[in-house]
Formats: sequence, C-alpha cells, structure tokens
Amino acid sequence: MSADTSAPVFRGVVPPVATPLLPSGDVDLASLRRLVDYLIDGGVDGLFALGSTGETAYFTDEVRVRIAETIVDAAAGRVPVIAGAIELTADRVIETSRRLIAAGVQAIVTTAPLYTINSQVEIAAHFRRIAAAIDVPLWAYDVPVRVHKKIALETLMDLASDGTIAGVKDSSGDDVGFRRLVAANEAAGHPLQLLTGHEVVVDAMGLAGADGVVPGLGNVEIEGYARLWAAVEAGDFATARAEQERINRLFEIVFQVSGLSGDATGVGAFKEAMAQRGIIDHATMAQTVEPIGADARAAIGRILAALGLQAETAA
Repeated sequence: MSADTSAPVFRGVVPPVATPLLPSGDVDLASLRRLVDYLIDGGVDGLFALGSTGETAYFTDEVRVRIAETIVDAAAGRVPVIAGAIELTADRVIETSRRLIAAGVQAIVTTAPLYTINSQVEIAAHFRRIAAAIDVPLWAYDVPVRVHKKIALETLMDLASDGTIAGVKDSSGDDVGFRRLVAANEAAGHPLQLLTGHEVVVDAMGLAGADGVVPGLGNVEIEGYARLWAAVEAGDFATARAEQERINRLFEIVFQVSGLSGDATGVGAFKEAMAQRGIIDHATMAQTVEPIGADARAAIGRILAALGLQAETAA
C-alpha cells in the first residue's frame, strides 16, 4: 500500500490505539478492527498507532507493521493515521518509518534518541536526519518519563522554524513547559500542532491553547472526549470542565491497580475496562507484563457500573 503523502492535520481527539491481544500473546486482529470502528464512530479526528498505550516497545518489527496495516485498513480513509517509530537512533527510526509509511500511515511520531546520551544540538540533528529521509510529516513525542530526557522548548521551536517537525505530542507532565510552548508557537505563527497526552487536564490544556488531545483512556470511552473537545472548540469551558470531571471519575480505574509496573497499571486497567465493556475480547497484556489481579478487576467493574458503562459493546 502506498502512503498518502499529502499533509494531514492532526488535531482534536487523536487517541493512541491500544493493541488487543489473544491469550496466546498474538495480536487480536478482529478486536483491533472493532476498536478502530468504535473510536471512529465515537467521533475521533485521527488515530495514533504504536504509541505507549499500544505497547509498541514489546513487539517485533513485523508485528508492528501488521498492527499499522490493520489500523490503516480498518480506518479506510475515514480519519488520518499517525504511527510511532520508537527506536534507539535516527537510522533505526528511518528504517521503521519507511516500513510504516509503506503500510499506509500518513505521519510519523518519534522521541528523542533512546539509550544514547545526547545534547539538545544532537537531539535536533536526530530529528532533522529522520525528516530528511521520509516523505510524510514528522512529529516530536516529548515523553521524558520513558526517554529520560526532555526536548527543550528552544529545540522544538528551532525544529519548527525550518519545517523539520509538524507537531508535538506532549506527554512531559510539565504544564508550565507546555504553556510556554503554546505561547512560543503562537508568537511564531503557529507552525506546530500541539497535542496534550494528559487525559485528565484536557479542559485546561484546551483553554491554554492546545490543538487537541491523545487520550489513552479514550480506548475505554471515547465519546466523552469527543464531547469535551467539541465544548472546548465552542468556547464552552463550563461544559468542558463538567465533562472532564466525569472522565476523571472514569480515570480512577488506573488507581485500582497497585504493586505493578507503570505499563501493567495504566494499560492493564484500560484493557480490563475495554474487555468488560465488550470493546475487545481479552484484557491480555504484552508478554512479560504482569496481569492485574482479581480485586482490581472487580473494582474497575464497579467504577464502570457507577458511570453506566459496564457491559456496553462497540460491536
């Protein structure tokens, strides 16, 4: 499949698509297609494949390509698809990006280099090398909790000034830094699309000037984020805040899991809730990630029931 080399705009609600798995650990392609339909029918503006919520780090290159192909095929042109090419260094990102572009994704998002110890000048060179080697827009994924380095404001705006990057997916947890990025982007004429990855402060980030949200929790219930963002775009922040507060009650599912890794806690809670709602068939996590326990599963069920979300289906 050839990539659509037009420049899609990723704004609004662009959820990171979770990767449903069978008990064997293989990708549950039927559930993945059903999930894509659920998200699109719920009002998303784009899809983010192979991010942290999609457990991309646990899969081989071949499996990643299969996931991307399935998401693109299921989306069927209804919304654009951006995919994560998360690798150690620029040349590995380029190699992965080309395979994902061949699978049909319309933009690539990547982090600062992994494992290597780089300066901001070297991080900028990393993004420029990648952008020069691919023919779709490149986005920066600022996620220091995983990469262990933050992409500096000056670096991002420098990369924006020469068209190296088209946008930023901000999962830094640095709200002051994000506000400064929004202000700098506006002062420069808004060359970047800025998406927040923090699903519990979307109303505030919309008020601050974010262009959209990448909500992992949207895999559990996407309609609320669609309503929230519609209220943001209408300037109705009272409605946005009320919807955000309801969503935050749903987000309590992640706090029902204790004693496990961050991946098991967050994505594990999402998958359990998705399975209980019938959006996917199994809550299986990627191999080596511990499953959540029975007490947590029951607590998640109670939260879903309290919000009227239990036993719903996306089919």
